[in-house]
Amino acid sequence: MKKPGKLVIVMGSTGSGKGTLIAHLRRLHPEFVYPVSCTTRVMRAGDVEGDQYHFITNAEFQKRIAEGAMLEWAQFGENLYGSLKNEVMPPLEDGRTVLRELEVQGIRQIKKLLPAEQVVVLFIAVGSWEELERRVKARAPIGEAELAKRKLRYEDEVTFMPEADFVIQNDDGNVEEAKKQIEDIINSL
Repeated sequence: MKKPGKLVIVMGSTGSGKGTLIAHLRRLHPEFVYPVSCTTRVMRAGDVEGDQYHFITNAEFQKRIAEGAMLEWAQFGENLYGSLKNEVMPPLEDGRTVLRELEVQGIRQIKKLLPAEQVVVLFIAVGSWEELERRVKARAPIGEAELAKRKLRYEDEVTFMPEADFVIQNDDGNVEEAKKQIEDIINSL
């Protein structure tokens, strides 16, 4: 019988550098499975269907939840986001490594479904809200209301840090060290 694969979950606040670190792992490990999320949000400029997201209607998303097709899902604002079981479970059953970026809600759902030895959570930490706020503002214009929502999410996310299997510190100017840390962790699994 084949040994089950690992689900490696990367989480952290907006602006923590998750995307940079995941892109680094994609270059190093093209053999990993990188499932595409489903979302009900509207496509933005530069979005490509099936690249990062499958863009579906709210009704379709609700139908998939009712059918049990979603491994995990969460609502942020008016939009739903989630992972399809058929994109995650078959590669895990085949002994492969699956890498996903997820939020706290999704991680907690998955931890109830999969054996602990199959799930590895990497938390990308950036330090204080002030540092993260500066990063978010530097990326693109953002309104005060949206910034306040992100602060609330940040405060929720940092409470999850003790539950993570590994914490990677990605302070400003420290991205190369963070890349090395994430490589070392992946190589130790």
